[in-house]
Amino acid sequence: MAKALNLKGYVVIALTFWLLWSGQLSAKPALIPYPNSLRATQGYLTLPKRVGVEAQGTKLQFAKNTLQTMLSDLCRLEISEGGRTDIRLKLTTNWQASTEAYKLTINQSGILIEGGAPQGIYYGLMTLRQILLSAQQHSHGIKLSYIQIEDTPRYRVRALMLDPARHFLPVDAVKQYIERMSYYKFNTLQLHLTDDQGWRLAVDKYPRLTEVGAKRSNSKRIEENGYYSAEDLRELITYAEQRGIEIIPEIDVPGHTAALLTAYPELRGDMHPDSTFVLGRTDNVMLSATTPRVYEVLDNVFSSLARIFRKGSRLHLGGDESAIKRNWATSAEHRQLMQQLGYRSAEQLMGYFFERVLASARKHGFRPMLWCELDEIRMPASHFLFDYPTDVALVSWRIDLTPKCIELTQQSGHELILAPGESAYFDYPQYAGDLPEHNNWGMPITTLKQAYTWDLTSGVTAKGNAHISGVMGTLWGEAIKDIDRAYYMTYPRALALAEVGWTELPRRQWTRFAKALPTVLDDLLRSGIPYRAPFELYRTEGRHLDKAM
Repeated sequence: MAKALNLKGYVVIALTFWLLWSGQLSAKPALIPYPNSLRATQGYLTLPKRVGVEAQGTKLQFAKNTLQTMLSDLCRLEISEGGRTDIRLKLTTNWQASTEAYKLTINQSGILIEGGAPQGIYYGLMTLRQILLSAQQHSHGIKLSYIQIEDTPRYRVRALMLDPARHFLPVDAVKQYIERMSYYKFNTLQLHLTDDQGWRLAVDKYPRLTEVGAKRSNSKRIEENGYYSAEDLRELITYAEQRGIEIIPEIDVPGHTAALLTAYPELRGDMHPDSTFVLGRTDNVMLSATTPRVYEVLDNVFSSLARIFRKGSRLHLGGDESAIKRNWATSAEHRQLMQQLGYRSAEQLMGYFFERVLASARKHGFRPMLWCELDEIRMPASHFLFDYPTDVALVSWRIDLTPKCIELTQQSGHELILAPGESAYFDYPQYAGDLPEHNNWGMPITTLKQAYTWDLTSGVTAKGNAHISGVMGTLWGEAIKDIDRAYYMTYPRALALAEVGWTELPRRQWTRFAKALPTVLDDLLRSGIPYRAPFELYRTEGRHLDKAM
């Protein structure tokens, strides 16, 4: 708790100095992500202290409740029943745009938010929320400039990833994180539920997964140990769905499995027979590809998840950083299997392993995802690590390899989500001197500007980009021990990624984005959410934005 308070105290001091240098908060709406069509017109609307709201039907009840909270918390306005209508939420039939698209109009008639689905209405409300942050308040209500916005996202997947496997994050903390990411129109949260340091999913058939696998042996902090029950996950799913967010569970195999192998050592096969695995210390181990019980256990895990998630949900199965040469290549059982299959390298066994695992996931109604691994971990890489089935969505992640992943998936037709390590790894330090506590392999600096300005699809035709479904910011948990640290590393870089995912490239402008930050970050601060104040955006002398940063 002391660490969290110290972190928040640092943010308060940091923002105070930052706002002094950057000038007062903007009177103009600070919109992040920036809308893809915005037209301001002359005139002002005054919302009275008691606001009349029209939102017909049960589908819009959550949106109406959200609006009521916004008006009360941000402007101290109340919703009145009956009488005049100041704000109208309208589901439009025959809506031709995306279900996430919306129209927001502020004119002499009031405020109108239109969409073809509740999700579009919700995003319109989130834009209105940011407009309210900059609204002029007076004794009779608040004053809003006339504006017309027609908005739809650039990418259909706009994701963040949390890693409760390394350090457990309680349900309420994850819900708070979901709430905030929805404000910036993210629609996907991937939960990295299993790794070497912890297994965070309760499975009735395998109690040792949580009795043993959910407890870091080198941790004296009770809060670092824990797991999600089926009811916990259902609660998170419902909470996220109300805000238009899909939760993707990740069960990382065949590597990153020390927690699973500590709980059930027989899943090693003949590998490391004399080794004692220790959670939080053991890594670079793998599940056996030759042991039938491995596939039985995974099938039952998927069956358990299928009772929690809807049919057709995504399931991420990892597939990254498997120490094949240290494990399968040195195993007599695996060498024998290679000989039977006519394989020349142990890497080919990844195809054998995932053929069975993916079939099991599909059987239980999941759409599979994997991290995109190539035949080399850096350039020159030329091929996928193995032949990924075409129904598997891939996520690029290795530094400098995303362009190659784009090229290969363009040829193969795989769906691709971009999470390049050099731009979208938010556990990396944001500036010199910001190194996290865990930095044993030399994490590179990832600045706010890097998180904003990247576009690895430039030079590729629109048709060639069609298979790219979105972007993801990852927050690996080796150095993130609680939700306060997670927020501090997430923001403001996630604001940059929100715009990368939503706003069309011609409408992205670094200077405009940077000038909008004070208002948005002030909102974070007032909500008690830690973040890293971006001092480097401003000169040490004067109050002008440093366009060179």
